[in-house]
Amino acid sequence: MATSKAYVEELLARADIRINGERPWDMQVHDESVFDQALSRGNLGLGESYMAGLWDVAKLDQFFHRLLRSGVQHEVNPARLIFHSLKARMFNLQDSKRAWEVGQHHYDIGNQLYQHMLDPRMVYTCGYWRHSDNLNDAQRDKLELCCQKLGLKPGMRVLDIGCGWGSFMQYAAENYQVECVGVTISKEQVALGQQRCEGLPVEFRLQDYRDLDERFDRIISLGMFEHVGQKNYDDYMTVAQRCLKEDGLFLLHSIGKNVSDTAADPWISRYIFPNGEIPSIAQIGQAIEERFVCEDVHNFGADYDRTLMAWFANFDQAWPEIKGDFDDNFYRMWTYYLLSCAGAFRARDIQLWQWVLSPQGLEGGYERPFY
Repeated sequence: MATSKAYVEELLARADIRINGERPWDMQVHDESVFDQALSRGNLGLGESYMAGLWDVAKLDQFFHRLLRSGVQHEVNPARLIFHSLKARMFNLQDSKRAWEVGQHHYDIGNQLYQHMLDPRMVYTCGYWRHSDNLNDAQRDKLELCCQKLGLKPGMRVLDIGCGWGSFMQYAAENYQVECVGVTISKEQVALGQQRCEGLPVEFRLQDYRDLDERFDRIISLGMFEHVGQKNYDDYMTVAQRCLKEDGLFLLHSIGKNVSDTAADPWISRYIFPNGEIPSIAQIGQAIEERFVCEDVHNFGADYDRTLMAWFANFDQAWPEIKGDFDDNFYRMWTYYLLSCAGAFRARDIQLWQWVLSPQGLEGGYERPFY
C-alpha cells in the first residue's frame, strides 16, 4: 500500500505540482504530517496545516489554480467530512439566531483591516474589470453597472440586503439621487457606514433580512446570498417578493458553485464565513420559481480572481501597520483565504453571477446595459 506521501505526490503530479520543487507553485513541505492531514480532512486539514506553518508555497494562488483545474481534489473524500455535509443538510445553520455569527466572526473583527484591504469605497464584493486596470476603477464600474442594470431614476427607494459599509447606497444616492435603506448583521459596518454616508438619504439598519416588510422600487443584494443557506432560499426570495413593487427590479449578486450536491468548504466555514453556503444555479432557479421572472444572468466570475489578488496586495502591504491588532496566525489564515479563493475563481471552480429579476416579467423584455 502506498504511503500518504506517495499518494499525495501522485495526485499533485497530475496537477503539475511537485513536493519541494523549485517552481513558484510547488509545495514546500516542512512536516510530513501534512499528507495525512490533507487526506483525512481535505481542505480543512490542508488549511490548518498551512496556518500552522507545516507547509508553504511561493504562489499560493497558482498552487490552487493548478490543483483545482486538474480535478484531483475530487479523489480525496475523507469520511470525517461526511458529518460536515450531513449537518448542513439536517440543520438550519443560517436560522435567525445563527445568522448573526458571521457578522461577529468576520465583519466585526475591525474596520481598519477592511479600510486597508479594500478600495476607498469599501466594496467587499467582486469588481468589474472589463474597462479597468486597477481595483478602484473596477469597483466603481461594478457599482455603475448595478445602477444601470436596475434602471435607477431620481426619487426611487432602494433596498440593499446585506449593505456592508454602504458602498452601493452611497454611490447610488450621490449619482442617481435615490433614497436607500440597507440592512446588515454587522455592528461595525453600521457604525462606519453611517459616518461615510452622513448627509445622504441613506438609512442603515442592524436587522435580519427576514424582518423586512415594506415596499421598494428596487432591491439589490451584493454578496449576501452566500450567507443565506439552502434551507432559507425560499424564505429569502419570499422576503424579496413582498418588498418589491410590481414594476420593480431585483439585482442578486452572488458567488455560485457548479454542482448543487456539494457541502460548504469546511475550512472556509470554520475560519472565514461561519455557516456560509454557496448556491448553485439550479438552487437559485428553484428558489425564484413562482416568485420572479429571470430577466438576465451575467457571469463575470473570472473577475473575482483579479479582485482577490488586489485585496491580497493591499492586505500584504498594510500588514506592518495593522499587525498589532492580530498575530502571525491571522496573517497566514487571511493569506490562505484570499489566495486560495483567487486560485479557485481562476480555475473556474466557482463563479460570480448577477441575476436581474422582476415580479412578472417586463413587457417588451429587458435589455442589459452595454457597459
